[in-house]
Amino acid sequence: MSKQAETPVASPAASVRLDLWLWAARFFKTRSLARQAVDTGKVEVGGQHAKASRAVRVGDGLRIVRGEEVFEVAVLALSDDRGPASVAQTLYAETEASRLAREQLRATRIAERNGYRAPEGKPDKRARRLIKALGDIDAL
Repeated sequence: MSKQAETPVASPAASVRLDLWLWAARFFKTRSLARQAVDTGKVEVGGQHAKASRAVRVGDGLRIVRGEEVFEVAVLALSDDRGPASVAQTLYAETEASRLAREQLRATRIAERNGYRAPEGKPDKRARRLIKALGDIDAL
């Protein structure tokens, strides 16, 4: 008699580790970066700091700080596989207030550097001396 190996039917998971979900939803490039963000308190679940091994469930609210950007999202689906970005975007829904705040912050950063003009070339000898003098107040 030959036994056939039964393949388990993939059932939707009731929960997924927080660091794994953040990686699958493409908030962080690697799982270790996601774990580090959770460990340093940059990710909150339901308004509380969480461990990387915390179980994330559908309907949980997350606050994710990544650099200067702050995301407030609701978990819509669970995944422990990192797929294409189009699939990752279906895992969560960002709140309207969070999206508007990020856009406003981005516009502010653009406005701050609006007047900046990059130099056309390397500084000459006189300009280098002036630059050096700016660093040393006593040199003037």
